[in-house]
Amino acid sequence: MDRDALLARLDERAALDFLAEMVRHKSYSETEGERTLARYMVEQMRTLGLEADTTPVEGQRVNAIGRLRGAGGGKSLLFNGHLDTNPVTEGWTVDPWGGVIDDKFIYGIGVSNMKAGDAAYFCAVKTLIDAGVKLKGDVVLTYVVGELQGGVGTLAAIRQGVRADYFINSEPTDLQALTMHAAAFTFIIELTGITRHLSKREQAVDAILAACDLIPRLNGMVFSGAPTDEHRSINRVHVGVMHGALGKDLHEWRPPQVADFVRLKGSGRYAPGQTEAEAIADLRQALDQLEARFPGLKATVKAEHVDGRPLMPAFEVAKDARIVRTVNAAYQKVRGQAQPTGAIAPCCYFGTDAGHFYKELGMEGIVCGPGGRYNTMPDERVDIPDYLDMIRIYMLAILDICEIA
Repeated sequence: MDRDALLARLDERAALDFLAEMVRHKSYSETEGERTLARYMVEQMRTLGLEADTTPVEGQRVNAIGRLRGAGGGKSLLFNGHLDTNPVTEGWTVDPWGGVIDDKFIYGIGVSNMKAGDAAYFCAVKTLIDAGVKLKGDVVLTYVVGELQGGVGTLAAIRQGVRADYFINSEPTDLQALTMHAAAFTFIIELTGITRHLSKREQAVDAILAACDLIPRLNGMVFSGAPTDEHRSINRVHVGVMHGALGKDLHEWRPPQVADFVRLKGSGRYAPGQTEAEAIADLRQALDQLEARFPGLKATVKAEHVDGRPLMPAFEVAKDARIVRTVNAAYQKVRGQAQPTGAIAPCCYFGTDAGHFYKELGMEGIVCGPGGRYNTMPDERVDIPDYLDMIRIYMLAILDICEIA
């Protein structure tokens, strides 16, 4: 069957309308809205003839999982994306749940992260079904919740037996092929100095002054043990919280005294082949050096783990892997140019559910989705050509991996 003719069958208006309808579902994370959207996705998948149902996650949360059965003899391809969104912030000029479309963009909370990706693989499957295409291999559509809580939805699906030969995670990469991203962890550093009245400041060990010395050094850190320069390039440390005052209770009513306590909270990113334990050891070494520069200072560091919440693992796939070559070739056909591929910033610092498929199952996959440049900001939006081209790229990927029966 002619690929160009199949791509031409995409109903662009219907694809935009479908995404707009998804946006109109207020699917805030851990609310009834995400359950409503999951049920809606099941209904829509069933209208295409897929086997589809909701599956349990935690509490009352559910995923929506669908499968297009192939005739046999082909490889299977799994698509993965989350339905839950962040809350709306201040500064919006359009209705966040209006599904607003103009001549350049489609707008809405979560449209970039990541309902455009979700809708793109649904519309890719729909277009092929409407064209009468029969496949050898299965196509599995996973619409999960809880990516924003460390990937609890995808982990639940994996532990319920959901898998395939290959996967595409549709997190927003602006259609670039992300072949590596970092693992994420949170750390807490506490600095304890020695207080004195400002009149005797020279006798004190100022915890705030020490923190101001430390933070730029942390923000410039690269962890040890990176296998290659590319792995090293996705290392990053960021201090996002700083509290300093008197004592661990952080009393603020006595500013004439030198602060003797600071608590810092930050996040670290490290690559496949590196570990959280090694990263914490590197932070400890930086604190040892800080204590040497500020005699009398005591510094501690620990990783923060929230009970019941998984960490986002790192992800990696070889640039010459079949799924990467498939998506690269599809991009080339649709856009007429080579697809940017690799540990591409800023996406390489994100956490995605791809890490769970990689770590738990060893599945070969790729992260590639529409949206990104207008992600998590007021008037969140996706370029219409990017969304439509993503559908076409997914269509070609399905045809290559699953094969026409």
